[in-house]
Amino acid sequence: MLDPSALFDSAAARSLDARASALAADGGWSLMAAAGKAAWHCLLQHWPDARHIAVVVGPGNNGGDGYVLALHALQAGRQVSVLTLPGTAPATALCMQAAAGFQQAGGHSSVFDGSLPTADVLVDALFGLGLRQAPRPAAQALIEAINAQAAPVLALDVPSGIDADRGSAPGVAVRATVTLQFLAAHRGLHTGGGLEHAGQCALAPLPVPASAWDGMQASADLWQSDRLPALLPPRRRNAHKGTSGHVLCVGGNHGSGGALLMTAHAALRAGAGLASLATRADHIGAALVRLPEAMSHAVDCKADLQALLQRASVVAIGPGLGQDEWAQALWHDARDSGKPLVVDADALNLLARAPQALPQAILTPHPGEAARLLDTTTAAVQADRFAAATALADRFHAVVVLKGAGSLVAAPGRRTAVIGAGNPGMAVGGMGDLLTGIIAALRAQGLAPFEAAAGGALLHGLAGDVAAADGQRGLLPTDLLAPLRRLCNPDPVHA
Repeated sequence: MLDPSALFDSAAARSLDARASALAADGGWSLMAAAGKAAWHCLLQHWPDARHIAVVVGPGNNGGDGYVLALHALQAGRQVSVLTLPGTAPATALCMQAAAGFQQAGGHSSVFDGSLPTADVLVDALFGLGLRQAPRPAAQALIEAINAQAAPVLALDVPSGIDADRGSAPGVAVRATVTLQFLAAHRGLHTGGGLEHAGQCALAPLPVPASAWDGMQASADLWQSDRLPALLPPRRRNAHKGTSGHVLCVGGNHGSGGALLMTAHAALRAGAGLASLATRADHIGAALVRLPEAMSHAVDCKADLQALLQRASVVAIGPGLGQDEWAQALWHDARDSGKPLVVDADALNLLARAPQALPQAILTPHPGEAARLLDTTTAAVQADRFAAATALADRFHAVVVLKGAGSLVAAPGRRTAVIGAGNPGMAVGGMGDLLTGIIAALRAQGLAPFEAAAGGALLHGLAGDVAAADGQRGLLPTDLLAPLRRLCNPDPVHA
C-alpha cells in the first residue's frame, strides 16, 4: 500500500505512468479514462452546483485528461467550453482519442483568442507534469487570463507553469484553488511557489497493477500531525527535570534581548526540563521579570560561557546574537564545545564567514541565510529549495531546516522531510527564534537530530495554524506558546 506521506519527483511519476500504461492492455487508455473520471468527481465534490465549466486543454496527455472530464460534464448536462492554445492540436495518441470521444458526443472546442468564457469552474489541463521552463507567449497569455478571471480553478496533476520537482515557477503559473494529482503526490507542490499555486492538494491514486510500484522510491516525506504521538510519547511517571534536558540559549546582544527570551520560553513550552540564558548584562532584569522560569546569566568573558556550556545538554545559539567581537567569541566557544547545537540567525552568518563541518548541529536558515551559506542568491535558493537544502546538509554535514512556505528538513543520507503545516501569518520577526527553542528542547529530550529538527518544525507550524484561527494578519510569535504546549502532549489516538 502506498504511504500517504510519500512525495515523488517527476522522474518517478513519469516512470510510474509509463509502467502502468505498459501493463494495461489498451495502451493506457483505461488510465486516462480513470484520471478524467476522478477529475470530474473531484470537481463535483468541491463545486456540485457548477453549471458552466470551462476546460483549458493542452496537446499532451494532461489535455487528454481534460477532454475526458469535459465529456463527463457534457454527459451530465452541463454547459462545457473547451479552449485550446493557438496553433496546437492533440499531439499524443491518448489525447487524440480523448478529443475524438468528446467531439463524437457533440462537444466543441475553440481556440483561445485572448478572452475566457464566463464559467462557474475553470479546469487547467494545459501542461501537467514536468514543465521546467517559462511558458511561451501564447501559453503565458492564457495562464494570465486564467489567473485574472474570478471562477475557482481545478488544476489537473500540476498547476500549469509549476516545476513539480523544484517547487518553483520559472515564469507565469496558474493559481489553482484545488489541484488533483494522479497516481503519486508531487513533492514540488508542497513547498515554495508550488505550495502557493497548488491551493488544496488532493490525490487520485488510480487503479494500477501493484507491480507498477516495484522499485519506486519516494524522494521526500510529508510530515503532518499524525507524526507527533510517536515523537512525543507520554512522560514516565518518575521523570524529573534532569531527564528532559538543559537548553542553553546564547545570544541577545544589545537591543536584541527579546529574541533570546522567546527562544528560551519556547524551549520550556516544548518540554525542556531546564533553560538558561547567556546574554548581555543589561537584559538580565527584564529576563527575570518576563521569564522567571529560565536561569539568566550575564556573559562578559570566555570563562562565563564555559561554565554554562559544561552544564548544558544542547546549545541554541544565534537569536539576537549580532556579529561583533562579543558575538564572535560566544559563537567560537559554542561551536568548539562539542555540544549538540541548534544554529540560527547571526550564528549562521558567522558560520558563512568561516564555513566548517558541524556534524552535531541543526542549522535553521531562512532563504537569505541559506544563500549566504551557499554563496549564492536568495532567488537561486527559492528556485530549487530541495537542491538548496540538500546542498547545505552536504556542505556542513549537518541537519538543515530550510525555513519558508513548506519548510524542508534535509540531512546526509536521509530522505527530505516537507513540513505540512504553517501559514502566511507566521511571516513576522521572531518566529524563527521560537523554532530554535522548540528544536533545541526536542533534542534535549533525547530525539535524534533529524527527528528533533523535523518534529520541531512541525510543532512550530501546527502551533502557528492553531494561533491563526483568529486571523493570520497580526499574529505574534508569543501567540504560539499556548497551543505549543497542547501540541507537545498529543493524544495517541486523535493527534
